Amino acid sequence: MRFLLVIGLMTIGLAERLKGVLTRDALLCVFLLTSALVWYAYAIVFLEVSMRGLNLDFFSNMLAWGVHFGALIFSALLGATLSRAMGKRIRFLAIWIIVGTVSSLTPLIFNTAEAFGTIGVGLIFGVSFGFGMPNCMGYFTQQTPVENRGRIGGLVFVLTGLLIVALDVVLINGTVTLATGLAVLRGISLLAMPLVKDFKGPRPLEKPPSYRKMLSQRSYLLYFVPWTMFSLLNYLTTPVQESHLDATLFSNMQILQTVFIAIFALVGGVFMDKVGRKRLAITGFVLLGLSSSLVGLSQDITVWYFHSMMNGVSWGILCVLFVMTIWGDISCDGASDKYYALGASPFFISKMIEMMANSVIADRVDVTAVFSFSALFLFLAVLPLIYAPETLSEKIMKARELKTYLEKAQRIAVKLQKKDENAEKQKEESKEKDSDGGVEFEVKPEELECAEELAQKYY
Repeated sequence: MRFLLVIGLMTIGLAERLKGVLTRDALLCVFLLTSALVWYAYAIVFLEVSMRGLNLDFFSNMLAWGVHFGALIFSALLGATLSRAMGKRIRFLAIWIIVGTVSSLTPLIFNTAEAFGTIGVGLIFGVSFGFGMPNCMGYFTQQTPVENRGRIGGLVFVLTGLLIVALDVVLINGTVTLATGLAVLRGISLLAMPLVKDFKGPRPLEKPPSYRKMLSQRSYLLYFVPWTMFSLLNYLTTPVQESHLDATLFSNMQILQTVFIAIFALVGGVFMDKVGRKRLAITGFVLLGLSSSLVGLSQDITVWYFHSMMNGVSWGILCVLFVMTIWGDISCDGASDKYYALGASPFFISKMIEMMANSVIADRVDVTAVFSFSALFLFLAVLPLIYAPETLSEKIMKARELKTYLEKAQRIAVKLQKKDENAEKQKEESKEKDSDGGVEFEVKPEELECAEELAQKYY
């Protein structure tokens, strides 16, 4: 609870600093994205609990998760293509929210005690989330300036985490309660729709590129490849940790990791708007590669906790960077829906692999080998980032540095001014004291000459 309080205070502090930046449209983006992400977090927990209760065999488990994540990724790629064909894209966003609200009630219709019922719910949840999410992220790109996109993205992530924790006791308490809670979470977004303006962007007539052209774009590929490697390696190591560690130790590590994710989502968001995206990306990969190499050398409990902290730092930085920020930057604030749809797919693919192959991978691999392998490829993933272009313009970074320098100089000037005022005040107080109670001696010129003659004579 203390950690939650600290994170909450940091969130409030960041919101205060963003007071001049969080326009009405930016706040609407934060609201829409947060409600959607919280909804999906509980939706996937419901599916996980349902499938665990069914005790599915390996192939049935693969089919169930393959249907859910396949539907999510395919619908996201398709939705990013169709959203611009509907004219007013805001209409597409409203339809997506309505469909998500209705689909939240499907656990009440399908029998989730059977495999086909759970697979059906997973299919509907995947489509209802994926189809409009790129459109929502496109709205986020249009309404957040590039120089503040990182910190606003960090705010979205932390608010999402805090709401998940706050609603944990309420929602995960039976199918009826969960379905109703999910419907409310999606439906509440409709309250914001009358305030949302249609978004066209700085280049509304620009035709979005094809997915093939995007993958041939050098800047996109140099960020996409490391992100894919990071996602796959992370979900390869997580089942191994859970299988080989004590349940209490693994739970403590997960809590510690979550806390560091929340803190560094905020910190990373602020810094990537100051020093650039590329430096933060390299930092995240290097830190995780270093901690993975230490685990490969030793499985001491201290090393495991250090790995959890570094994993949290990396996830906090890289999730804000690769989920919320970089694809909008690369699209040059134009049609970014497809960039986000394709850019988010490695995350869901790796999550699908974790869910499908958890029991198979965990018991058949060696911890040292897995983490040594992960460390090697994480360091290799840094190579494309070295050649990747910086998406935050140098002009913005220099302006930020100049602003920081001026603020620092202003603070120093204020301190010096106060110091001079205090010295002047003390001087005036000393003069007043001497004039009130002290004795003033006035030496006349002739007395001074007499004193000098006496001094020369006797000394």
